[in-house]
Amino acid sequence: MASDYLWFEGIPFPSLGYRIEDLKSVKNEFVVRDGDVITLSFPKSGTNWLREIISLIYSKGDPNWVQSVPIWDRSPWLETEAGYEYLPKKEDPRIYSSHLPIQLFSKSVFHSKAKMIYLLRNPRDVITSGFYFYRILKGCKYPQTFDQYFEWFLQGNVPFGSWFDHCQGWLQMRGKENFLVITYEELHQNLRTSVEKIFQFLGEKLDSEELNSVLKNASFKAMQDNKMSNHTIIPDAFMDHSQGQLLRKGVTGDWKHHFTVAQREAFDKIYREYMTGLPPGLFPWDS
Repeated sequence: MASDYLWFEGIPFPSLGYRIEDLKSVKNEFVVRDGDVITLSFPKSGTNWLREIISLIYSKGDPNWVQSVPIWDRSPWLETEAGYEYLPKKEDPRIYSSHLPIQLFSKSVFHSKAKMIYLLRNPRDVITSGFYFYRILKGCKYPQTFDQYFEWFLQGNVPFGSWFDHCQGWLQMRGKENFLVITYEELHQNLRTSVEKIFQFLGEKLDSEELNSVLKNASFKAMQDNKMSNHTIIPDAFMDHSQGQLLRKGVTGDWKHHFTVAQREAFDKIYREYMTGLPPGLFPWDS
């Protein structure tokens, strides 16, 4: 039912924690500053992992910050009620996150020097992770079965709309010096190299000891054990913790245990149609 979402310009949002007036203000009034560091992604792409990495880069690997301040305070969500009220008052440098598609993001970003990191993940794994997450998160449609959620995803009838449109939209920024594209799969394959790429893009420096501490404290196990990062302290009004946990597996390829042959074929067909025009081999899951 459409009433299960908050709709803005044809895009569904969770009905808890979001307001139409804030979404309008983000698009038309929010001013992106040159010193901002912005994590951009479609939901369930590994965003919390990237936010943890960025937090640890700025603390030079010292885990005290990530272990004492909730992740949503370290890197607030711009489009949420809480994030939008907080960010204009925050002093530089501001670190924040957004799931917004490019057409709903602040227009000022296109004229700023803000550092933007766009995180992508194999959309098949995004579907799988989303199915479990939206059985926990309140204010969204509850998927009764994986088959049902699979169809919703292909229709773009999930929070923040179509993955395909989101991806195509933000990848228009590819090639700009203040826009970095990184994938969840890259982080998995070689976390050290990926972290080096990120802190160099941000203009930061880490010595070997600091880098090793970032890698240690950004591991899936460390985040899973950290109540400031694992979302277990989110009130029950927003998450039904009895239904599961945010940090579920932290793996790649879990979709293979969920997709039927028919779903693989249906997804591949739509994926090929949408991804036409992008360079072959752009994503690690296409190889």
